[in-house]
Parts: sequence; C-alpha cells; structure tokens
Amino acid sequence: MIIFPAIDMKDNKCVRLSQGDFDKIKVYSDKPVEMALEWERKGAEFLHLVDLDGAKSEGFVNKESIEDIVKNLSIPVQVGGGIRSEAKVEELLNLGVNRVIVGTMAIENRELLEKLVSKYKEKIVVSIDAKDGKVATRGWKVVSSVDSLDLCKELEEIGVETIVYTDISKDGMLKGPNLDIYETLSKKTSLNIIASGGISFMGDIKKLKSMNIYGGIIGKAFYDNLLDFEEVIKCLQKK
Repeated sequence: MIIFPAIDMKDNKCVRLSQGDFDKIKVYSDKPVEMALEWERKGAEFLHLVDLDGAKSEGFVNKESIEDIVKNLSIPVQVGGGIRSEAKVEELLNLGVNRVIVGTMAIENRELLEKLVSKYKEKIVVSIDAKDGKVATRGWKVVSSVDSLDLCKELEEIGVETIVYTDISKDGMLKGPNLDIYETLSKKTSLNIIASGGISFMGDIKKLKSMNIYGGIIGKAFYDNLLDFEEVIKCLQKK
C-alpha cells in the first residue's frame, strides 16, 4: 500500500480545508516546494498535489509551485484540481507530472475522458468525490444523481486503472475513513483504489491494508501530528 502525503495548494501556499470548505482554511506553509522536499526526505515514494484554486475556478494560479516541486523532487507526483480539458492535462504532463487526476470530466465529458484514457493510459486517474453515495463535481459544489459505485464500474469498463475515492463527509474531519465503501470497491472492482478523506489513525491504515487497497492519501492527520509518517511506513512494512 502506497502512502501519498498530500499538499493542498491555494495561492501558492500549502493549506488544508475541512470538507472542501474554503471558509475553513488553515495555512501550513507558504513554500510548498519545501514541504514536498521534506516528504521526500522522510521516505515518501509518491506525492499527491491538489490545486484548490483550479478546483474552484479552473485557473492555474499554482503552476509555479507545481513546476518547482516536479523539478526539485526525484519521486513521482500526481496532481488534481480543476483539470477539465485536454490542454490542461498536456500542460501538466509536459511539466513532468507523473499522473493527472480528473474528476468533473467523468460526469460532464465522458467522451473526452475516454479519449484521454486511450491516449495517456495509466497517467489518467479519476477522482470520485461522493456525498451520501452520490458523485459531487466542480470542487464539491454540485452533487449529481450518479451513484458512485456505478460510476466506478463504468470507469473500469473504459480502461481507467486508478481512482481516488473521497467520502466528502470524512474529509479533513480526522474521524476515520468510510471503510465500508472501500471494502465494497475492493470486492466489486479490480481498480487500483486510493483512499482519501479521514485517514487519521494507525488502525485506519491497518484496515485499508487488509482490504488490499492500493494507496491512501493523508494530509491533515500528518500536519496536525495525529500520525507520524515514519511510523506509518514501518506499520505497512510489517507482515
């Protein structure tokens, strides 16, 4: 199981939101590249970046920070947030980003998603953000009528290999992830599942590992010192 330390960026600063609420924001650092280098020094094998400005407005405010991180790190980086066009996907891949995460596109422009998956293969990851089992889009502002499990099965059919699944009610709340949905996804699909939202305790890590979940994104629990990165890695290395 891969642990993806998360760096959420707004205005080129490292921040965290609670349940995606821009009114509930906490700034951890004004130098995301230094934060990224620190995760690499600690032994991270993959980094998860979120462009919060992009998710909200589709601009590219944090391009400089993303570029700095990619240039200065030797580990791969995946980026999500407001990526709704082929041009944006290409721009990020050209910067050296290893995987690009799209979300809204899966609901609003399936034809483009299929084209990108065909063209870029495993470099396209789909983020599924769910509220009460229904898929939310546009930075979590719009909740659709699409069932999240049904969407996962459809994505598998078009060749998507990896998804990031977030239960919005759990994100940033430090109360544990929605383990039931991850167990269901693990049993009913062959997707690489990256769990996101609420991973806060060592018990969460052990349970996800036991379900053969591919990866887990951890942000606030690391920044608020509820979890220690090195201890998490040691835990995962035990059989």
